[in-house]
Amino acid sequence: MLFNSLTFIVFLVIVLILYYSKWFNWTNKKRILLLASYIFYGFWNPPLVILLWISTLVDWTAGKQLAIEENQRRRKFWLITSMVVNLGFLAFFKYRDFLLDNFTTVINTAYGYGYHSEPMDIILPMGISFYTFQTMSYTIDMYQRKTERAKTFLDFALYVTFFPQLVAGPIVRAKDLITQFYKEKRATSKQFIWGLFLLTIGLFEKVVIADTLLSGTSDMVFGSNKLLHGLDAWIGTIAFSGQIFFDFAGYSTCAIGIALLLGIVLPDNFKYPYASLGFSDLWKRWHISLSSWLKDYLYIPLGGNRHGIVRMYVALMITMLLGGLWHGAAWTFIVWGGLHGTYLILERLQRQYFPFKITRWNGIFLAFITFSCVNITWVFFRARSFESAWSMIKSMFYLQTDGEKILDMFSIIKVSIVISIMFLCHWFMRNTSLKEVSLKISPYALGIIWALMTFLIIIAQGNSEQFIYFQF
Repeated sequence: MLFNSLTFIVFLVIVLILYYSKWFNWTNKKRILLLASYIFYGFWNPPLVILLWISTLVDWTAGKQLAIEENQRRRKFWLITSMVVNLGFLAFFKYRDFLLDNFTTVINTAYGYGYHSEPMDIILPMGISFYTFQTMSYTIDMYQRKTERAKTFLDFALYVTFFPQLVAGPIVRAKDLITQFYKEKRATSKQFIWGLFLLTIGLFEKVVIADTLLSGTSDMVFGSNKLLHGLDAWIGTIAFSGQIFFDFAGYSTCAIGIALLLGIVLPDNFKYPYASLGFSDLWKRWHISLSSWLKDYLYIPLGGNRHGIVRMYVALMITMLLGGLWHGAAWTFIVWGGLHGTYLILERLQRQYFPFKITRWNGIFLAFITFSCVNITWVFFRARSFESAWSMIKSMFYLQTDGEKILDMFSIIKVSIVISIMFLCHWFMRNTSLKEVSLKISPYALGIIWALMTFLIIIAQGNSEQFIYFQF
């Protein structure tokens, strides 16, 4: 079920009516939310709900044992059990073909075999990377005694499957979400209105900007088999850069808004990342819930910055490579992660040996350089193969001069204007928030903006395009 569909709107209205009904106590309302979450997820493929049940049961049992067990060997056993089940599902459904293909390639190259593995064409469960990381964070925190065991199985099951953020995050820690289920939640009138406003903004970002204004140009460029002109390569790349931001940030904004309609608060997942002053700053602003997860559960356990510079750089690169692999089972995603790891290492070297003070004058230039370097990484993220990505990179840097122009002038101007406005908005908003800005705007002006966004969503709504991050 997609947020940007009439089916979901009807679904949400029914859930809200039942949630705010006086017929049910808080426990029954949580059961309604849990059932609604299973229905929401089951709309894609009902049998895959079984994976949610298994993950929920395993991690609930592991957490229960970790809460009472004092023997360190047994505690490790329950932690490993949780990780094996969750990562096993992830490996089988998401990485099986990738691992098998690379294994057979190595064997064939080493021993001269001609074996070719047949893909299993396994359906990738929607959002498996998100809910797997979320449930794993619970058992890891329980093992490290950083959080308390969920009070009831119902609370934990709802934490795993809470439908607003189930499929594409934010990836929420147990201490931030489960505890909200302990007492009855009702949105205040201000929260409800703000939640509706956030839902509208999220749909506007997805339907109007990502799908209507940017996706066509991005798909045309990255779907082309031709050798492209440098300008077309750049326009297609920045179109995707904007598309993936508005698509993913749009989903997160919708999720936060929908949860707020229920009186439940989810953390921000984006803070105007394209105005970042360097790559450390970028990863504090882009997909915040994933970057903080990778930092806490991968980078720090690998040593972080506690064991010298070399160990720190190794930990940083491994973290970013695995972060790239988390996004997709292909070498292009690993290259994407490797580029970000390289950027982060070079940035730290620059700060150590060539420090400079960031001012309001050079800040926007630094943000533009960061944004430009990020765009280079998006080529590998979006391209269908490493060969097509490398061809795009060569076109962007005019290393091949016989490329064709496939974009018309309207598309070039349209994308340039949208991305320029996006970049400037991120720059002016980087130290504030949407809520702070909204408080400074007249309620009448805010109402007009809201009505205009709603109108544009209605006239732009087409085939309810799937959110990009659903495939991860």
